[in-house]
Amino acid sequence: MSPSRVAVITGAASGIGSALALKYASTGMNIVIGYHPADPHDPEATLHAVTKAGGHGVVHEVDVRDTKQVDAFAERALEEWGRLDIAVANAGILRRVPLEFLHDDVWNDLLDVDLTGVLRTFRSAAARMESSGSSMLAVSSIAGGVYGWGERAHYATAKAGIIGLVKSLAVELGPRGIRVNCIVPGTIDTPQARDQTNSLGPQGIQAQAAHLPLQRAGRAEDIANAIAFLTSEEASFITGTSLLVDGGMTAMLPK
Repeated sequence: MSPSRVAVITGAASGIGSALALKYASTGMNIVIGYHPADPHDPEATLHAVTKAGGHGVVHEVDVRDTKQVDAFAERALEEWGRLDIAVANAGILRRVPLEFLHDDVWNDLLDVDLTGVLRTFRSAAARMESSGSSMLAVSSIAGGVYGWGERAHYATAKAGIIGLVKSLAVELGPRGIRVNCIVPGTIDTPQARDQTNSLGPQGIQAQAAHLPLQRAGRAEDIANAIAFLTSEEASFITGTSLLVDGGMTAMLPK
């Protein structure tokens, strides 16, 4: 029997990251559950769900703005299980800031998490991955990945930048057998999306969902399932792609 695969996931205390940890656990995977203390959700809840689903996990604090912390995060996989097969860069923040208030420090702080944090996660993981069968994936957004979003230009820029980063690293790391892909979620009901101040809020989610062909908002599990496929051996010939998971939003003309 081959040893269980090992994944590291940033931003895994809630939302898409937590749902993905549970999905991986259902296959018996070992998981390093990354979290940031500023996230009000308890990563131990994710760990409990992982254990209950038959997987094995450890909780690890990581600030993706800090290279040393990200290196230690990736190294934790080797310390616990001696290998690293999958890295998912999911950590991100969202702030609503009109252009007149989008000062350099505000701009830089968000990109440091949402874009450079992805680079740090991938760089650390690639240095510790075997040469064949490994996979890395980043979570972008339909905001930036497809559309613009007023008063959130720094967020959209970061999410658009992820797509270019993924394509470039897919070319660079392909000869080593490491695949690099990106998921582009549409309207997904997550704690971040429910933020009334910076994002859509519950009413905004419902309003957008009503206009989708599928007539519902996406769930964190919908994105987790897509990520699980792209990082699986079944997707062994898919790299450098950005998979749009939007409930048909971009398939229809606006009303």
